[in-house]
Amino acid sequence: MKKVIVVTDSNSGITQEEGKKLGCFVIPMPFTINDEEYLEDINMTQKHFFELLAQDADVHTSQPSQTYLEELWTDLLKVYNEIVYIPMTSGLSGTCENAKEYAKKFDDKVQVVDNLRISISQKMSVMEALELAKMGKSAKEIKEYLEETKDKCSIYLVVNQLKYLKKGGRVTPTVAALGNLLKLKPILSTRGGAFEKFAITMSMGQAKKKIIQKLKSELENEFKDEYESGKMVLALAHTNIPEEAQKCKEEIRQEIPNIKIVFCDPLSLSVACHTGPGALGIGIFINNFVDIKEV
Repeated sequence: MKKVIVVTDSNSGITQEEGKKLGCFVIPMPFTINDEEYLEDINMTQKHFFELLAQDADVHTSQPSQTYLEELWTDLLKVYNEIVYIPMTSGLSGTCENAKEYAKKFDDKVQVVDNLRISISQKMSVMEALELAKMGKSAKEIKEYLEETKDKCSIYLVVNQLKYLKKGGRVTPTVAALGNLLKLKPILSTRGGAFEKFAITMSMGQAKKKIIQKLKSELENEFKDEYESGKMVLALAHTNIPEEAQKCKEEIRQEIPNIKIVFCDPLSLSVACHTGPGALGIGIFINNFVDIKEV
């Protein structure tokens, strides 16, 4: 039998095709649109999703069921000795805590990681886990490493429209209406817990500048040792604005030339449900093991 299989979910931004190439299993996150359930990257594409969003479709996110996870783990353990499961952060969803409870039935063969990661940072964790598995590390050792380094991460997100945050109850209808009227661009930040307000700007250009300067400050102070040793990397994610993301990537290269930019990906649909189109995320996080090319 093979030793360790790494399992994650599509909140990581890893597509089904990419997961096969990397050698990990990607659980497609379920969500409903106008009361019909879809699975990300299975029966719902990015293009169709944003078309429906533009029509003001009613969108809600969900999570894998207990039955689904237990059946998946049972099948995988017929081929592998152990499973490392890297779901999205417990700070934003109950998926992780529920998975920990379900895993108790599997006698430590399923190690559920809670390293407070989401999207691009979660993707990096998956890639580090895969490298550690190749090095012969056990599922428990991989989990311990990922959780020991969970604080080496910082993410900022600028949203284009407040109505999606209003739908999720993160801002009041009054604040959302005023923000949209004034065309405000709020910046949210997270270290793995709930997204907190970092700043309010009047344009995407101002928002990008603020985020880049803040990340630059963190790299030169809080993460100085990791940054100077080349262990901190940067990535971007966006909802349906690839040109803006590419432009931002070049602006980062001008301001922070010594950091490697490893991803510039579309945000997963399960995250885009809460941000809406036109959102841009930028994050920095640790990478100790993956030899990855700059994008």
